[in-house]
Amino acid sequence: MLNKKTVDDISVNGKRVLVRCDFNVPIKDGKITDETRIVGALPTIKKLINDGGKIILCSHMGKPKGEPVPELSLAPVAERLSQHLGMNVIFAADNEVVGENAKKAVAEMNNGEVVLLQNTRYRKEETKNEENFSKELASLADVFVNDAFGSAHRAHCSTVGVSDYVDVSVAGYLMAKEIKFLGDAVNNPVRPLVAILGGSKVSSKISVINNLLEKVDTLIIGGGMAYTFMVALGYNVGTSLLEADYVEYAKEMMAKAKEKGVKLLIPVDTVVAQEFDNDAASKVVPEGGIEDGWMGLDIGPKTIEIFSEAVKDAKTVVWNGPMGVFEMPNFAKGTNAIASVLAEIDATTIIGGGDSVAAVNQAGLGDKMSHISTGGGASLEYLEGKELPGIACLD
Repeated sequence: MLNKKTVDDISVNGKRVLVRCDFNVPIKDGKITDETRIVGALPTIKKLINDGGKIILCSHMGKPKGEPVPELSLAPVAERLSQHLGMNVIFAADNEVVGENAKKAVAEMNNGEVVLLQNTRYRKEETKNEENFSKELASLADVFVNDAFGSAHRAHCSTVGVSDYVDVSVAGYLMAKEIKFLGDAVNNPVRPLVAILGGSKVSSKISVINNLLEKVDTLIIGGGMAYTFMVALGYNVGTSLLEADYVEYAKEMMAKAKEKGVKLLIPVDTVVAQEFDNDAASKVVPEGGIEDGWMGLDIGPKTIEIFSEAVKDAKTVVWNGPMGVFEMPNFAKGTNAIASVLAEIDATTIIGGGDSVAAVNQAGLGDKMSHISTGGGASLEYLEGKELPGIACLD
């Protein structure tokens, strides 16, 4: 693991602890519709309460663009946190985030109490990582804890800037778990290491493919990005998703895999339809068999077999991106099949990225995976081998 201190390495008794959480939860009509991120933050918060810290929580929600947007207030989060923790979480409702309410609430805190600040993105300085807002946040705290992996790839005031003005900056439990699982998978995996990449675009995963080819034993490519690789092999892909600008790149990656002795698998058959619609008439065609006017929407049965076989002996599997249009039940077979295989094998299975996580949860297999990453963009950048600013700034 990257050598970063965590909440287990510090003493917070009587100290003011600013914790950056990821409370960017979906809200409909003032009600939170998915609490995964709130529940994920509880272990760190409870640890700091038990250790006698004065806990000041902060987070962004949505994109208010530097202005107070009432429907993006964190008030509903304070309410749910109070219920989960069985104690009153004081909500400091300041449109300027660090305002009179926040200062007063923090000044009056006893050990073990919790205050939640307003949406950090109500301030336009937040996303620009401007010094003045970082200093204001830091003025409330003696210690900074970053537990928001999902925002660790962004250098904002509440994820990075504040660490310049407090003496101690450490990782929370959620952050430490992400660093451990993703870090070990990429830098110190139990082999064989298999990476499965899907989703629509090659362009968004260029550096990931490039970096993974240095590390993996097998690389599986499915989803919309596979069609660019098929064209690189000289196949017709009809009206399937295609990034023509990346065909040369796909050729280079196939050559690199060969040179590195990495097994690179792409679909050998495809489920095609003439319309992008769940009820469209579909058929299975072999590789090179996609006709004009038809589009690939899922991997075919032979491909499912080959891909499943390839992961069965793996000891570490990283999966980012679905195998087809999993939102449509008729084209979710490939994605669900991969999820089922991963749920059964004896390996460390790491699911990263929004769509793969949604697919695994939709299949009801989330609890069968070793680790489900909370950060889509952050986990991708981590797999690219980038240093994330929100991790780099920790002690």
